[in-house]
Parts: sequence; structure tokens; C-alpha cells
Amino acid sequence: MQTIAVRLQNVRERIQVAEQRFNRPQGSVQLLAVSKTRRAEEIAEAFAAGQRLFGESYLQEAVEKQQHLNHLDIEWHFIGRVQSNKTRPIAENFDWVHSVDSAKQLQRLNDQRPPSLRPLKVCLQVMIDREETKGGAALSELSSLLELAAQLPRVEIVGLMTLPAPSDTFEGQRLPFRRLVEIREELATPGQPLSTLSMGMSDDLEAAIAEGATIVRIGTAIFGPRNPVANRA
Repeated sequence: MQTIAVRLQNVRERIQVAEQRFNRPQGSVQLLAVSKTRRAEEIAEAFAAGQRLFGESYLQEAVEKQQHLNHLDIEWHFIGRVQSNKTRPIAENFDWVHSVDSAKQLQRLNDQRPPSLRPLKVCLQVMIDREETKGGAALSELSSLLELAAQLPRVEIVGLMTLPAPSDTFEGQRLPFRRLVEIREELATPGQPLSTLSMGMSDDLEAAIAEGATIVRIGTAIFGPRNPVANRA
């Protein structure tokens, strides 16, 4: 059985090969290790192998792991659905949120972000494929969300995120990522360059890198098959 360190190195090599293949600058794509459902010991193992960015979706589980691992210099990213009644612990315990899709969420995260912490980095989740079960803001809502964010001092919109529907072909995988790039180009301004594109997972990271991903979110390829989800919130 491969260790987490070996799997992590394999993923890094996949990213490097894709950067070279698609003429991306070396090191231009960051690896976010999706550690939801994983034990704190597994995260510590990945940290020992050089990984620093970890993504969580289940809030209670994440906070427990953060407390257990608070001696490690981890950058924590929240990548799950943002529920309005849980914005305070998200604002208090995470460095990034990848899944904001409403004005209410933005306002609450801003109001509840402790002044002692740096502004919360936020990616707006964009609904590309109209799969409402995955969440995401409609294209018509993005401009107003950016306008609101510009007035909020405790959140910083750094880019866009999407979770496209699976595709059986490489070109099919590329299309929604290409669309997100087009949306970014339409919305970006000098004040809000939206330089981060959070897109691509274990099965489609090459397609995402081909289209300009700056963060890929990888779980299974690093940690192996996911543990069963039970009583997580």
C-alpha cells in the first residue's frame, strides 16, 4: 500500500507534468489537499511530507481537527456549502472560503471575521452546469456580489471556484473550466483581478490546469478512498 507521502509526490508530479505540457509557469498551480473525513493523523502525515494547504467541508469535524493540529502551520480552506447559521466558526477558524455564493454569506463572514485576523480570502462559487445541488451563484449575480465585497473590509474576493459536472472526455472536462476563465475575464478589474481559479480535482486536474487553474483540490489521489461520512456537520 502506498503511503500518503508517496501519493502526495505522485500528485505533485502530475501537476508539474501538466504545467509543462500546457505551457504554464512552473509552480503556478497550488495543491489544496482535501482532508474532509480524514483523521488528524493523516493530515499530520501529509504535513510532514511538505503539504501546507488543507481543505475541509464538514465544520464540526474541521474545528476538532484544527484544535488537535494547532501546533502546525496549516493554511485552512473551507470548501463545503456555507450555511448561514455556521458562518461565525468559518470566519473565526479558516484562512480561505472557496464556496461563497450569496450576499448574505458575504455580509455575515465579514461581520463575524475577528479584527485580529487578516481579511478572509474568498472565492465566489459559480454555477456553470446548473447543478443546483452543488451550489454556486448564477452568472447574473456575480457583479453585485463583487460590488458588495468591495465595501466589506474583512473579506477579500480573490477569485472564482466551480464544481462542474463529470465528463468522459478530456475536451468535455475542459469546457466548463474554459467558461470560468471567460467569466473571470469579463468580471476582473484592477481593483478585483480575480487572480485565483479554484478548479480541478483528482479526476480532471490536467484539464483544469490546461485552462488556467491556480488551485486544484485533490483528496482521493492523496489520501486514498474516502472514509464513510457519518454524523458530520
